[in-house]
Amino acid sequence: MKNFALLGVGGYIAPRHIQAINDTGNRLVAAMDVNDSVGILDRYTQDVAFYTSFESFASHLNELRDSGSQVDYLSICSPNHLHSDHMKFGMRNGCDVICEKPLVLFESQIDDLKSYEQKFGNQVNTVLQLRVHDSIIALKDKIQKSDKNDYEVELTYLTSRGPWYHQSWKGISQKSGGLTSNIGIHFFDMLTWIFGDLHRNEIHMANNYLTSGYMELERAKVKWVLSVDRKYLPVSAVKENKTTYRSITVEGDEIEFSGGFTDLHTKVYQQVVDGKGYGLEDARVAIRIVDQLRDKTPMGIQEYSHPLIKDL
Repeated sequence: MKNFALLGVGGYIAPRHIQAINDTGNRLVAAMDVNDSVGILDRYTQDVAFYTSFESFASHLNELRDSGSQVDYLSICSPNHLHSDHMKFGMRNGCDVICEKPLVLFESQIDDLKSYEQKFGNQVNTVLQLRVHDSIIALKDKIQKSDKNDYEVELTYLTSRGPWYHQSWKGISQKSGGLTSNIGIHFFDMLTWIFGDLHRNEIHMANNYLTSGYMELERAKVKWVLSVDRKYLPVSAVKENKTTYRSITVEGDEIEFSGGFTDLHTKVYQQVVDGKGYGLEDARVAIRIVDQLRDKTPMGIQEYSHPLIKDL
């Protein structure tokens, strides 16, 4: 049984991490969030030391270490722009870290974190849960067995977010990295994991509600669109009262992966404690993609743009 601490326990994604810690037979011993609405902790245990002050949280970790109850892993679910500093904090305090997406906002931060790994002897693990999704694994296996090198791919990810989203840190590009970092990063990682390294990277449309672009990978040409505005949901999704629509087509064939998401974090955590987690270099290409896109001026609608934005 390993001891875990968690930064950002009051956020949207934290419950999946708490569940994963529990499901892998490990123990959450300390947590911190600037917000105190963290009653979810009681669903699993009432023995978690909780702090709203980072300094008090850090002091508690030192006390645990001095008493021989070292925290083995620091799980990070804090706002995106804090990830790098929080990973460094974990490594300085003798912890391996497990960090939610996006691992960092800028590719240069990966190299900085590698120097911390070498200095302190700890490991960064990133959450790339689509790599453990059965349908995505099957697609990767299929592509690897094929000789084809010019696949046509369309990625569509449309999800509904209310006004709160744009008032929170997620709606502030300097903190979240924008839509490409906040909701697109896993899909970009998945696509490069399957189809190879980045050769071309374009952005065609970008605002606070919708972003779309085009990339060329070693073995695929990818048209993509991301949105947090429910008005773009297809009629079929609206009729079924669905708030999210995700679709990937390869050569026009739909890749079904709408289900199978409930235990992905648990699979990721199990890989980490087994010493098989995904590290800094695994995250690099997707971080490079969103880092580059952030500085690009949208080109406007092109002949090869995603079909959804052509209809706007």
